[in-house]
Amino acid sequence: MAFFKEQDIIQLCIEKLSGLYGSSVRLLNTCQVGGGCINHAVKIDTSIGDYFLKWNASAHSDLFTREAEGLAEMRSVDNPYLIVPKVIWSKEVDDLPGLLLLEYLSPAGNILGFEERLGRGIAHLHRKTALEYGFHHSNYCGTTVQDNNWTRNWADFFAQRRIWSLVQQIRTSWGMSAVDLMIYEKLVNRMPQLLSHQTVPSLIHGDLWSGNYIYTAYGPALIDPACYYADREMELGMMQLFGGFSSRVWSAYQEEFPLPQGWKERIRLYMLYHVLNHYLLFGGSYGWQALEIAREYL
Repeated sequence: MAFFKEQDIIQLCIEKLSGLYGSSVRLLNTCQVGGGCINHAVKIDTSIGDYFLKWNASAHSDLFTREAEGLAEMRSVDNPYLIVPKVIWSKEVDDLPGLLLLEYLSPAGNILGFEERLGRGIAHLHRKTALEYGFHHSNYCGTTVQDNNWTRNWADFFAQRRIWSLVQQIRTSWGMSAVDLMIYEKLVNRMPQLLSHQTVPSLIHGDLWSGNYIYTAYGPALIDPACYYADREMELGMMQLFGGFSSRVWSAYQEEFPLPQGWKERIRLYMLYHVLNHYLLFGGSYGWQALEIAREYL
């Protein structure tokens, strides 16, 4: 990849905006903002409005185009409770880094009623369904590839395309003892019994922790998705894993879209995917935490 400067990326976006909106867009100001663990990000103030730009030269080449697809899928839901930022432009890595240009959402405090709107909005998102489990393309949870090939049976999808896929990647990256591998093999084989409840393929954000929702001047918003169609309880596992969602968020979800019996018993099983993914990405004690969860369901 050719040498580039931050100004090159910003200027590329200004030119893109000028082409999209049919006028000469002027850059007024930029300031650094948070872009997650792996990306560079800036707020761009222009003569036609403010935008959020993030980029990465070393991540998967299609990381941002896949994220843009997830944002578009969530925006396709007529959701009166939640905001999803509009994608202006996404590009893959070429001579310049891959990037994602979004409308800028001004942050706000936790205004009265926002927690309820967040809970109801997540429930409303989950009401969008598909015929099978998966998504239009594979995408990423963090930097981990998610195999989203359409699958009719949820237990098979979760067992093979989520848990077993991560186990194989962990074996390659970190190694795994024969005893630990046997635990995961037994768990995968038990999945039809563990997930025998009736499910519907529901659109989920896919990586919904406290860092991936924000309160804006216009209400709660979801960002940085890893979307696919799943048992909606899958979303709740990540929401509970690291906390950050108040009791009012949970109760508002239940009021909007009540959960089926047994969801509390399944939630740690769904946490397992994200604990394994954190182990793959970061190592450390996540490996022991994952084994502890796996043993609970044997």
